[in-house]
Order: sequence, then C-alpha cells, then structure tokens
Amino acid sequence: MIDQSSSTHPFFSERRAGILLHPSSFPGPGPIGRLGSIAHQWVDVLAASGFRLWQTLPLCPPDSLGSPYQSCSV
Repeated sequence: MIDQSSSTHPFFSERRAGILLHPSSFPGPGPIGRLGSIAHQWVDVLAASGFRLWQTLPLCPPDSLGSPYQSCSV
C-alpha cells in the first residue's frame, strides 16, 4: 500500500505562475469580448513571460451587462 501522506502528484512538484482572466475580457465587436487573434497574442505574451497557467471562470454566457460572475447558468 502506498503512503498517501508522502506522495505528491507530479503537477505539484514544481512552482508555477498563472493568471485568472475570463475570455469575455478580450476586446470584441460589442460590449462583450471574444476569443480570437487577441487571445492568441495573449497566450504568446503569457508564455514569453514565463506563465504556464491560464485559469478561466466557468465558460458560460455572461449576464446581460457582460459580467461573467453572474451568468444565469451558474
């Protein structure tokens, strides 16, 4: 039997940096942003800066005012 107290998942074996950004924060044709070329550029900037994680909020439609925190499906 493996001693769970001393085993660590490989994901946690090194330090990482990341950022929390919802895709609706990107520029778009209306008041709510969208994934597109700007998002690809953003990922390139993150990678060049040494970031390895991009965490998003739940990927669901934002509310009528564009807030990803108050989606009707959350």
